[in-house]
Amino acid sequence: MHVILMGAQGAGKGTQAERLAPRFRLVHLSTGELFRAAVAGGTALGQLAKGYLDSGELVPDEVTIRIVDARLTDIVDGTHVADGVRGALFDGFPRTSTQAEGLDVALATRGERIAAVVEIDVPREQLARRLSGRLVCPVCGATYQIDFNPPVQEGVCDRCGSLLVQRADDTPEAIGRRLDIYFAQIEPLLAYYAERGLLTRVNGDQSIDKVTKALVSAIESAASP
Repeated sequence: MHVILMGAQGAGKGTQAERLAPRFRLVHLSTGELFRAAVAGGTALGQLAKGYLDSGELVPDEVTIRIVDARLTDIVDGTHVADGVRGALFDGFPRTSTQAEGLDVALATRGERIAAVVEIDVPREQLARRLSGRLVCPVCGATYQIDFNPPVQEGVCDRCGSLLVQRADDTPEAIGRRLDIYFAQIEPLLAYYAERGLLTRVNGDQSIDKVTKALVSAIESAASP
């Protein structure tokens, strides 16, 4: 079973993915994780991605799809994954219709398909508020939100104890630009999955626990025979 979790920056995809992946026995795959693993592996594909990342460029769709395809091989074949894994939970991928089509092809060659696409829907003004109060750990990458998901100890990462920081691009102007880009890019992708009857929207403007419950229900309903 493969699931795509969608939503704008600040919608809570990362938090929810950490809850959903073990529940459904899925490997959590974020674009960042995929790139980091590819680069750390030292493969030719990883070095190709590194060249784009180091220069501050977006990794092209073709390269991204090839990296995803390689990771799918690990998951489907059971290589370097825990026993009992049922598939992948994609977080932040695909980002374009080209990537979506490439993922469909990669799965089809393995006799598999996407079971559900769920978008965490949060009003834009709420997204801006969440992002402006976001804190990240520069060491382990954990993300917090001072109003909705604060660390146990103020300013300190729960996971590794490092001091939390605010991202340099979490200013009102930068947030506005990122959201403009996201909503412009996401509409064709949402249409792509809606046309295939795979898209479900969940209200993300509620407590974390309620969003989790709604996501679980949506995935279970979509994945049931």
